[in-house]
Formats: sequence, C-alpha cells, structure tokens
Amino acid sequence: MRGIITSTIPMAIIMLFLPIAGIASSATPQNERCIKCHSNKEIAAKDEGRLYVDPSRFAATTHSMIGCVSCHDSVSNSHPADGSHPSKASCKECHSQIQTEYTASLHGKNATCTDCHDPHAVKSPASIAGGDINTMCGRCHESKRIIASHAKWLPQADLHVSALPCIACHTGSKNYVITLYIENKPVNKSTMMDEYKMATYSDLTKLISSDKDIKSLIDNNGDGKISLSELRDFNFRLRGKGMRLWGMMTPEEVTHTYQILDNRFDCTFCHATGPKAMQTSFVALPDNSGGYQRIAVEKGAVMDLLYGTPDFYMIGSTRSTLLNYVGLAILLGGMMMPIGHGTFRFLTRKNRKEH
Repeated sequence: MRGIITSTIPMAIIMLFLPIAGIASSATPQNERCIKCHSNKEIAAKDEGRLYVDPSRFAATTHSMIGCVSCHDSVSNSHPADGSHPSKASCKECHSQIQTEYTASLHGKNATCTDCHDPHAVKSPASIAGGDINTMCGRCHESKRIIASHAKWLPQADLHVSALPCIACHTGSKNYVITLYIENKPVNKSTMMDEYKMATYSDLTKLISSDKDIKSLIDNNGDGKISLSELRDFNFRLRGKGMRLWGMMTPEEVTHTYQILDNRFDCTFCHATGPKAMQTSFVALPDNSGGYQRIAVEKGAVMDLLYGTPDFYMIGSTRSTLLNYVGLAILLGGMMMPIGHGTFRFLTRKNRKEH
C-alpha cells in the first residue's frame, strides 16, 4: 500500500480564493521578473540552493497566484543591484489557524513550517504522495530508529512504515480513504532484479497520443469518475506494460496536530472487515509539476479483490465473496471426511465386534 494524502476543503476556503483570480493576473508580470533570475540553474549554487525556484513547481502553488511581492514586500525595483535582502512573510500571517494548531503539537517546539514545507513548491495535501510526506519526516526521524521503536509493538514494522504515510497514524483525521498510484517495474539488467517505482508523468505520457490528456488512460468516457469496468480494463492494460496499481490508506483530512493516538495501537483500526472509509478511493495520476491529480473511483470498487485492484490487499479489509464460499466449501469438505468416517465406524461398531 503506497500513496497520497487526501483533504477535505470547506466551501468557505474555496470562496476565499475566488478574488485571487484577479490578483494572479496582475501579479504574473512581477512573478515573471523574479522567476527570470531565480530559475537560473547557476543561482542554485548560491545560498545552499535556497535562492533557486523551480518555475513549474512554483506555478502549481497557490503562492504563485498571490505573487512574489505579497510575501517579499520590501523588494525594490532595483533589486538585486541595491544589495538589500528582501523581507520574508511569516506563515502565520495567512495561516494563523494552522499555526495555532501546530504550535500546540508535539512538533511545535522542534521544527518550523519551512523545515517541512518549501513555500516555492508547496502543494495541497491531495497533490502530495505519501512517500513524499515520509521523506519530509525522514529529515529528522531516521528510518531505522522509527522501525526499531515501532517493532516493539507492531508486527512487520518495516512493511508498515514503508507502506503508510506517517500521518496515517499521527494525525487527528477520523476517516480514511484509499489512494491508488501507478508503479512502474523497470528491469535491472545487471542483476536481473525487478523493483517497482512510482511511475512518472513522462512514463505515462508515452502510453497515450500527444492530443490526449493523461486522464484518458483510465477515464475512458471522460466523465471524471472511474467505474469498476474502467478500473478492470486499466489493470489489464497495465500488466502488459510492466505496471501496477498500488494503494495506500490515507487520511481524509490532514491536520497539524501530530498526535500519538491510542486507537492506532489496535490492529482492527485498519484491518477491519470492509470499513466504510475504505469504500472511498481515488486514483492519483502524476502531473508535469511534480504533484498528483486525483480521480474518484466508483464506491466500493477498490474492495473488489478479483476485478478491481488485484495487487492491493489489506488483511481483513479486502475480501472476495466468491473466495469466501470456495474456502468454506473446502473447509466443510475436509471436515466431512473424518466426521463421515467416524460416524460410519460408530454405527457399525457392533458388527465389527461380532466379526
């Protein structure tokens, strides 16, 4: 199980961004002037790379919409010739609610916002892969130590730590969903070993014609939703390309509380029989800005083990009704032999004694 973090965005927040459309157009010329210098690869060698801004990643952020000078408001028209260092806005100026929540968390005194988030490449939770989240955590939390500490109570701790985003357990979200990613299986010719890696935007564009959107790979009818039949067809075609779908249980809503919750120590929290949250799922497709775009999957389709996502299996959650009946028949058949044999011997015991 691998994947991406999902987020519930209230309508009030969406309304806040409506007037930004006007700001974006007026901020664009100023952005272009800044990006012209700050996207130069030569500037990456200065100031430990902090001066470099990837134009495609920055363009995908909400910060690009409000403009560079909104955060660096002291920059002058003669910059950089004036030799001054432009001011930097603090995150709490716009994200005060998150700042309050984060300050009260376990991390509040140990890391700042920019220790985890690059303001020039920040993305919404729905656009980030779970592996990217864990990479952020790994800057401070060494993987070996995390696995060792979790192994004291968690079976197969290495598998859990590598297959789930850290915030799947250390966040306040009550509900969870399954996010599916596409993985590629390049062959290492030197050792003839196979290893799946996250498929890139470039990998997937090779599978479609230049006039089509990458979504057409799986959303055949273009209705913005993925049915079980489309998921089944997608799986069939992927196998012939050395690819597969790989899923991850991810929070429905991302918080900055970073809690240690008691119910996460209970295996049934994840490994329950068909929990309702698991019926909601998405396929995350990479985009050309380094993020992901999600497409909703038909409710319950991800739990169809045989036809939906045959490579995705979570003990206790993914079950096949057909296989349940087959297993029950095998179990009953196996029991009938000794029971029948014992019953026959019991009924014929007198005859056996006489002979």
